[in-house]
Amino acid sequence: MILALEEAKYRLENFRADIKELGSALRIDALRDRVKELEASTSDTAFWNDQENSGKVLREIKRTKDRIAKYESLAAKLEDTVTLAELAIEENDESLVPEVEAAEREIRAEEESQRIEILLSGEYDQNNAILSFHPGAGGTEAQDWAQMLYRMYTRWGERHGYNVKLIDWLDGEEAGLKSATIMIEGENAYGYLKGENGVHRLVRVSPFDASGRRHTSFASVEVMPEFTDDGSIEINEADLEITTHKSSGAGGQHINKTESAVRIVHIPTGIVVGCQTERSQLQNKETAMKMLKSKLMEIKQREKLDTINDIKGVKTNIEWGAQIRSYVFMPYTLAKDTRTQYEDGNIQAVMDGEIDGFINAYLKMNAANQQA
Repeated sequence: MILALEEAKYRLENFRADIKELGSALRIDALRDRVKELEASTSDTAFWNDQENSGKVLREIKRTKDRIAKYESLAAKLEDTVTLAELAIEENDESLVPEVEAAEREIRAEEESQRIEILLSGEYDQNNAILSFHPGAGGTEAQDWAQMLYRMYTRWGERHGYNVKLIDWLDGEEAGLKSATIMIEGENAYGYLKGENGVHRLVRVSPFDASGRRHTSFASVEVMPEFTDDGSIEINEADLEITTHKSSGAGGQHINKTESAVRIVHIPTGIVVGCQTERSQLQNKETAMKMLKSKLMEIKQREKLDTINDIKGVKTNIEWGAQIRSYVFMPYTLAKDTRTQYEDGNIQAVMDGEIDGFINAYLKMNAANQQA
């Protein structure tokens, strides 16, 4: 067992080079200088006159300080664990082997996590993420699959300490959902989830088929960043079809049952958005309009268009050939990404929100493609 401690100490000492290299990749020294520069700007008497700019600066200070603190905490934990291993070896204390090895695993996982954060350099990666779920053809089976995906991403958000907010929900006919939208609020939510946009395929023995046959179902996940409304997106009211209805929801909990839910169709593109979880019809309309503007802005940016008037009808076929990932429950269990080839045989853990492997593989592939 003492040999195990010596081996762990050797690995940890060698890992110092990785931590140092991570600090260079994060540009920690430059970040410290940036904090000093920004904090100095706040002492200017004119700084507080522009509330929008001052808020932006203060958020950058906090974000930068948090990144520095995370790195310094990781470096300190490495040194503390090396010291713990040395003391255990000196005192011949084998009882500390599990603690040292557990700390080593945590250090390596955190180092990997911070390296992934470096890849989140997109213009909107730091924003909140809006996710919409839509079943493909197949009735109840596809609608149930869409709800399973809704749960998977909700669990992922909760696991990572994000605030997950239900915005809109339309019940399925017998089970599942016809459509749903959630907001995942927190730093880098969109950056992590942007690669999840696309069609997801399910293969399983359907619980809705009495004959026990195997079914293939599809559902789409639409991911877009929440944009700050800076007035650059102007929508003609004549282009909107606005309807109100009573709210529904997963189990009906915390859903206002008055005629306050709002659904908006943007006629030129056919884009549909809705909101039903705010306290009033006016608030629901404001949130729905915010979502519509975010969706139009995301399409405008992605397709490199000059104005939103250049956006044509948007339609994705939720079917075979368009999928980004397959989830197989029968005859074997496997989730596999068709883009990165990353796979995980623990399908239950995946459906419970353990999808970091898929997310990280996509971010690495995307970064490599951009450098090529």
